[in-house]
Amino acid sequence: MTDTIEVKVTHRFAASPERVYDALLDPDKARLWQQGWMAQTGSPGTIITSEINPVVGGRFQFVGRGEDGVDARSWGSYRRLERPNLVEFTWIVDPAGEDDPSVVTVIIEPEPEGSGSVVTLYNPMGAEWADYRERTERAWMAMLSAVDAVLRAEGPAA
Repeated sequence: MTDTIEVKVTHRFAASPERVYDALLDPDKARLWQQGWMAQTGSPGTIITSEINPVVGGRFQFVGRGEDGVDARSWGSYRRLERPNLVEFTWIVDPAGEDDPSVVTVIIEPEPEGSGSVVTLYNPMGAEWADYRERTERAWMAMLSAVDAVLRAEGPAA
């Protein structure tokens, strides 16, 4: 058994768990937050592919083209979807990872003191990737922040 480390990030949203869950899986909203995610991680460019089939076993694929013309691709499939509290998916960024993909779990809970929600994302990784832990945490935080920005732009009851 390979030793693992766990990346864990938490973000508070003003939006309800239902709105956060839906934003993660809605293809139109996903394209928007992916574009924001690229910008927040310092990768200016354009999302050229944003495909989501939001059912258990359904696949997704995101491709961002940087200003240098290089494409960054990520893909996977949904393992568990329990609206409004859980999204679990495989996460692959290199074809070599197809046989043993990362599994990412997103837990969405109601805010204890309000109408928003608290989202915690877990991404276990092999211990050999320990040097990438902080970078991975920053990337996932940027993704959650980008989802939040899309929801805030819609307004409170959209």
